Amino acid sequence: MKKKMTLGFSPCPNDTFIFHALATGLIPWAGGLDVTLADVEELNGLAAAGALDVVKVSTAAAAGILDEYVLLRAGGAMGYGAGPVLVAEEGRTLGSLDGGTVAIPGERTTANLIFGLCCREAGISVARLSMIFDEVMPAVEAGRADAGVVIHEGRFTFAERGLVRVLDLGAWWEAHTGLPIPLGAIAIRRSLGEDVARRMNEAIRQSLLFARNEPEAGRDYIRGHAQELSETVVRTHIETFVTDYSLDAGEAGVQAVSRLLAEAGCIRKDVFITL
Repeated sequence: MKKKMTLGFSPCPNDTFIFHALATGLIPWAGGLDVTLADVEELNGLAAAGALDVVKVSTAAAAGILDEYVLLRAGGAMGYGAGPVLVAEEGRTLGSLDGGTVAIPGERTTANLIFGLCCREAGISVARLSMIFDEVMPAVEAGRADAGVVIHEGRFTFAERGLVRVLDLGAWWEAHTGLPIPLGAIAIRRSLGEDVARRMNEAIRQSLLFARNEPEAGRDYIRGHAQELSETVVRTHIETFVTDYSLDAGEAGVQAVSRLLAEAGCIRKDVFITL
């Protein structure tokens, strides 16, 4: 029996919104799919190990896997006003963190890369504590970190925990580049060939279009993986991180990814599939 293609994405509402129809067979894939849901940093590690055929990765992490993988143009998280946020208790500034400790949602995340660029520009040095994204704010609250870089729903909920925004890293990126912030992308094994890559790209596009046309169809799937998130946070999460760039990266998206990869020390032209 032919082995199913393996697909990995996160349980965050933007990913489950995009992939629900494909993962559950509403958008068919010949031979079927073996689906893994995991935290973004775990997915980055699985991609680095070559463990999945198709995988959602932080765009920054893509810099280390492009010999084996190529990026699809659909399914990613990219846009304006959607970036990570540096948060802390009242009174903190970026400069005051010099010599301090900052919690980050994984070393290979786009959030960590952009935070490092901000620190470089500000001329400060910090120790970074890497952890799962939902552990960042508790670490700040408990005093184990002076500040934290929050992603996903943390962007919408940090104020509820008595934390304040020190710096919007996405706004910083947009101001410096004029480009959308490329948070995550979908990578596929180069060895599967261009035809399979194009078909998967189209399948993801169709899955997203299905979600937009039939928003109630995936509601239970999304809510089941979102766990404790409120309906409002889930809806805002999807509206923020699922954009037209998720249908196709477009010229601006390709430029944004290339710029970010260059900051990560990766300069190559064959980053995306050709359509």
